[in-house]
Amino acid sequence: MAASLGLKLYNLGHRREPGTVTVRPPRPSGPLAWLHAPNSAQVSPMLALAQRLSGEDGMTSVLTCPVDLAPREGILLQLPPPDTPVDVRAFLDHWRPDVAIFSEGELRPAALHESHERGIPLLMVNARTPVFLRERDSWYPGLMRSALGRFAQISALDEAAARAFRKAGATLSSVAVTGRMEEECAVLPCLEAERAALARVLGARPVWFAAGVTAQEEASVLAAHRAALQQSHRLLLVLMPETPGRAEALAQTLEDQDSWTVAQRLKDEEPDTGTEVFVVDNPAEYGLWYRLAPVTFLGGSLLGSGPTRSPLEAAALGSAILHGPRIGAHGPVFGRLGAARATRAVASTTDLAEALGDLLSPDRAARLAQAAWAVVSDGAEVTERLIEQIRQLSDGSV
Repeated sequence: MAASLGLKLYNLGHRREPGTVTVRPPRPSGPLAWLHAPNSAQVSPMLALAQRLSGEDGMTSVLTCPVDLAPREGILLQLPPPDTPVDVRAFLDHWRPDVAIFSEGELRPAALHESHERGIPLLMVNARTPVFLRERDSWYPGLMRSALGRFAQISALDEAAARAFRKAGATLSSVAVTGRMEEECAVLPCLEAERAALARVLGARPVWFAAGVTAQEEASVLAAHRAALQQSHRLLLVLMPETPGRAEALAQTLEDQDSWTVAQRLKDEEPDTGTEVFVVDNPAEYGLWYRLAPVTFLGGSLLGSGPTRSPLEAAALGSAILHGPRIGAHGPVFGRLGAARATRAVASTTDLAEALGDLLSPDRAARLAQAAWAVVSDGAEVTERLIEQIRQLSDGSV
């Protein structure tokens, strides 16, 4: 009775705006999962799950989240429906999900109630702490306990998170400490013939890659390279500017004004033994340079608004990571990498030069890259178990 009253009070707390129209693409045929990421930190693991479901099971995912994302095959991106009975019913009538997976702990009582009424299995993953929507956060008698009771399983990050859910009213049997799901980390492709050919050209030369460098950072990167050349005179810098259109002018400036020996990818030139800076310009080749360079500096992190590329890209391909203090939208990932001592943080041009010199030692770069790879692969077993549970729930075997 209290839970029913709590839900009524909750539903009265939000009125649907008149004239609101939501445009949704047609529902594809076949099985479909509704995945909900309440914030940017949960988008990556939910995308990783969606890609696995699409690739391995042919299951389409509707991912609701508050951030704009590039389209991905097998994943339909939508804004989450307002948590009112009318909006949720329209959403569920259209998509008819076979299973719904929420994350972190955000509770949408109207959505949970309507899904439960339709017999849609509900899971909570990467669970940290149970909360109502920020704009609807209040006390509703019995509502949190009732909402948590809708979930078939709540997969908690750790024991502290599990205690938070049990204390809020989740049943002991529904809460399990599983750990973190894996992040989205598609291994960037490259043409193997191209990689092999360049590897032969480079031979045993030490190489580092400055990825997506902002115009403001170019001087710092080049100063670090000049300092490192004193230690390793055959060192090659592969330089990818943030704006590919700057590549040709940048290469010309480096040659004419700064006396660097430069080769340009744009002109199909190859770095010979005398080349000091190899300016590259094709964003589709990031995977190639991460494979060839044992050390990568993430541009945008020293004198920008944050890395122009995800640190997981370099980590997945075995390149040790150098980065500045500006981490932008990648805070949670850098937090995990930092906790694992899997990156080298620098605060200035001098720091960058010193760190680069240190990582020219192959064993030190390898230790850093190995630690980063462990972070990238962390959570794969958790996601694998979740996928198996989704399969069982979807076919009704549990």
